[in-house]
Amino acid sequence: MTTKTTAQSLEGRSKRYKAVAPGVERGKEYSPAEAVDLVKKTATAKFDETIEAHIRTNVDPQREGQGLRGVASLPHGVGKTVRVVAFVTGETANAARQAGADYVADDELINKIEKDNWTDFEVAVATPDMMGRIGRLGRVLGRKGLMPNPRTGTVVPPQDIPKVIQEAKKGRVEFRMDKTAVIHAPIGKKSFSNDKLVENFASLMDTVNKAKPAGVKGAFIRSVFMTSTMGPSVKLSVSQATEAKSE
Repeated sequence: MTTKTTAQSLEGRSKRYKAVAPGVERGKEYSPAEAVDLVKKTATAKFDETIEAHIRTNVDPQREGQGLRGVASLPHGVGKTVRVVAFVTGETANAARQAGADYVADDELINKIEKDNWTDFEVAVATPDMMGRIGRLGRVLGRKGLMPNPRTGTVVPPQDIPKVIQEAKKGRVEFRMDKTAVIHAPIGKKSFSNDKLVENFASLMDTVNKAKPAGVKGAFIRSVFMTSTMGPSVKLSVSQATEAKSE
């Protein structure tokens, strides 16, 4: 039997939310497969809700060298169209187009970004030689997390540009820790099969674990929750979440 959510936690919630929230047993820690199944069942909005993972870490955001960010390539994507702009030149520009880049930035497009604050794309990639030319775009792209950066694998040698573009189009999720040491990342849509969501979640967890800063002491992951855009959150067993495997 499930334990009903307290009235206080439901205060101000919609009727739809109140109807599904009691299905989540308070205090229980679910396996990834159980969490996916429950989150999908409680995602009752009329649109295809995004399924998200929220990972609280034991990292101190204030300490130097404790920054946590990275990129996870989800095997089944995230259920949305990803537009890619490539800051490249010469033969690499042709390779970028063949790999599926939506835009290959020339001087006109660079000026459009700088002067018109144009950011009609989700991912930007660049070769190292282009960083000097596009450094001035940091004012526009930086605040939206779109500036190419070696740390997130979006500044790469020319020969790697096609691979990075293909990964971005397929399901490349960039994540970073917020000020409260929590990582928020999408793992797909409600319309995805349970198996695909579990595999995407496992891929994300594996990447986050590998990104653990060297100076972190004790348990790296403190808690893991899964939720849909409009639904209640479901708490996962940390041990089962960190041991999840993608096929």
